[in-house]
Amino acid sequence: MAVKTLTYLQEALKNKETTLPEIVESYLANIDETNEEINAIIYLDREKVLKEAASVQKKLENGTAGKLAGCVISIKDLICEKDKPTTCASHMLSDFESVYDATVIKKLKDADAIIMGRTNMDEFAMGSSNESAIYGPVANPHNTKKVSGGSSGGSSASIAAEYGTASLGSDTGGSIRQPASYCGVVGLKPTYGRVSRHGLVAFASSFDSIGPFAHNVTDAAAVLEVLAGADANDSTTASVPVPEYTKRLQQPNEDIKIGVSDEYFGEGLDDEIRTAIESTLKKLEENGAEIVPVELPHTQYAVNAYYVLSNAEASSNMARFDGIRYGHQADMDEVRSDLAREKAAIEEEMELVGGETEVELAAQLDNIDSPLERLYKKSRSEGFGEEVKRRIMLGTYMLSAGNYGTYFEKAQKVRRLIKQDFTNAFKKVDVIVSPTTPTTAFSLGAKTGQPLEMYLNDIYTASVNLAGICAISVPAGTHSNGLPYGIQFMGDTFQEEKILNAGRLVEKLS
Repeated sequence: MAVKTLTYLQEALKNKETTLPEIVESYLANIDETNEEINAIIYLDREKVLKEAASVQKKLENGTAGKLAGCVISIKDLICEKDKPTTCASHMLSDFESVYDATVIKKLKDADAIIMGRTNMDEFAMGSSNESAIYGPVANPHNTKKVSGGSSGGSSASIAAEYGTASLGSDTGGSIRQPASYCGVVGLKPTYGRVSRHGLVAFASSFDSIGPFAHNVTDAAAVLEVLAGADANDSTTASVPVPEYTKRLQQPNEDIKIGVSDEYFGEGLDDEIRTAIESTLKKLEENGAEIVPVELPHTQYAVNAYYVLSNAEASSNMARFDGIRYGHQADMDEVRSDLAREKAAIEEEMELVGGETEVELAAQLDNIDSPLERLYKKSRSEGFGEEVKRRIMLGTYMLSAGNYGTYFEKAQKVRRLIKQDFTNAFKKVDVIVSPTTPTTAFSLGAKTGQPLEMYLNDIYTASVNLAGICAISVPAGTHSNGLPYGIQFMGDTFQEEKILNAGRLVEKLS
């Protein structure tokens, strides 16, 4: 199917070759045709979408439309949109509807983007394959037996399957860039603090970033241009000027310095991907780029540090989901019945024994949960999936009094060292290059029982989130197995224009 970029659609709308309702109808037809198999879109209000398209069409006709008029965008299901479900693909929030718009949603609406629907994801953004959702896995549009990547797999697959012009995802340790690589689209992770997180359901608050997926770098830049900026509702956003990214991409600077670190090209990298990236770098060099060796010595510790810190933050953030204030609540009658049965069983056993055993049973009886304690436990046990429970337990363990210094404190020190590595490297270069992922997309179900192997998918992406810098994944080719893969460019804080420039140069080579 033909790829419809934002630039192409806006030109077509300007020349009256089509209308926005017609564009939306074509995307709806694509969803009807393939979404049952791909499973990227989990919520869609057709009537409202078409109504909004007609409204923006009128603005286009009278010249009052915003800068994203013509952009049809889907939203990862952990970004709040008023009166829409925000389930985080979890039983815990399966009945939750947001009562307000996230800042990024408000900005999209103000710019006249059409919000198409909500996309599937790993539960609470915890995963690397989009297989932990209550809605089922998201299949890769290039091969539906393969994963789409995670946790923003629904957002990346929605672009690869032509369900819209762009989509929004969140990136905690690579959750935009990794699925972008697997699905053959552009995925941009902005600098931490560049885009407001107000209205994002937090996984790890000091890591999470909202960013766009798109068909090409220019479209990603156009969306970022609207999303970026300080927000009074998010104290972590920075008051840093937002460049006109799209204008600067019209004539990309070919005379750039690209850093290459051996740490990103070691064991485990697929040979075809390695060769393709080396070939791309050679072409960039032939066109004016300078390739500069850089050292990032603490990269080898990035995955370990990331999973210690992110799980610790996750355990804290997940504490709010208790089934009392909001979220899934277990049946109280069942709770009382369970407790009554447990007490009766202990009392019955006490009548049959004596001595120390009776004393032990009496202690068990005294320590049995209260109805409220059991309600908390049962609600959370029913509400959370296996991967979320695993990360809560790991994070709680890391933060416990006996382990805090051994794990959490050390990981924080490693994080600072990784940040310093990047600071030193960016004194010499404009961007740093790496593969986005070590391989192409793996088969559905291949790693669901191997969490440690699954976590290694973040080997090239996690250090970016630890350092709080920006990065982009751009399609770099197609493997002999028929699946796409990406090349990643990393930039210093608030230097998105440099990574966008590098990504645009790669596009010009293809």
